[in-house]
Amino acid sequence: MGDLASSIRRVLVLGTGTMGEGIAQVTAAAGCITNLFDVDETRAKRAVDNIGKQTEKLVQKGKMTDVARADLVEALFPMSDLPVACSGVDLVIEAVPENMDLKVDVLSRVKDRALSHAIIASNTSSLSLTELGRRIGASERTVGLHFFNPPPVMELLEIVRGLGTSDATIEVCEAFAKRLKKTSILVRDVPGFATSRLGVILGAEAMRMLESGVASTTDIDRAMELGYRHPMGPLKLTDLVGLDVRLAILEHLHRELGEQFRPPSILRQMVRAGRLGKKVGIGFYKWTDAGPVAADSGAA
Repeated sequence: MGDLASSIRRVLVLGTGTMGEGIAQVTAAAGCITNLFDVDETRAKRAVDNIGKQTEKLVQKGKMTDVARADLVEALFPMSDLPVACSGVDLVIEAVPENMDLKVDVLSRVKDRALSHAIIASNTSSLSLTELGRRIGASERTVGLHFFNPPPVMELLEIVRGLGTSDATIEVCEAFAKRLKKTSILVRDVPGFATSRLGVILGAEAMRMLESGVASTTDIDRAMELGYRHPMGPLKLTDLVGLDVRLAILEHLHRELGEQFRPPSILRQMVRAGRLGKKVGIGFYKWTDAGPVAADSGAA
């Protein structure tokens, strides 16, 4: 596996949501042949088309050359046949919804079809890599590669080491992070890892402040953006991540770690109402063509 530290050639990205699409763009930009899989062929093709459109904008802005864009697009292959998608891959990156049973089911099928040395990575933001590796029967090769939204822009890559993850797997992943032009951190497999644990606690407290009328949505976010130089306030970031995703993480951490992670009532109410954030056009903000505008959440 040592030579893979600098030469992962073919990657399989599972899932064509915001994260899967962004991760595929990053791996293709690094020169990896990238199979982008979805059970729905139309969604897989749409994701590759979206990457083409996003990179065209980068060319227009002078942030990417035409040659680099052409190479990136040529490296992307939309797939809906899982056995074909697994063929010859050195690295699998799973980006399906945050459900352990779903991840186990998908990755168990992939493990039996990919190359025997293939690293099996999950983009999970909170679930146990130790459990995942044990259940799919590949603990040494299972690791967390937690990208941040949007993957082509965000510099951090959180590498999560399960109890059974081998030193060789970590070595490859740290080298691969550099190839992706990411800065990596290495964390143990504890609930919420480092980033999700810190991020959701800040977001949850911002929601409680909104519930109790401490300040408006805009002013709570502005406090962190201007007072602490956060590029985006915690409520706006929750909209970007997805309120349903944040709720699932908080519920998991509440079970594992305790009361400080109990989901705020306003979050549950908004998820029940279908106000899931940017992906549906409304959460704590209304997402318009002109940009986000604070929405009346009923609490501020």
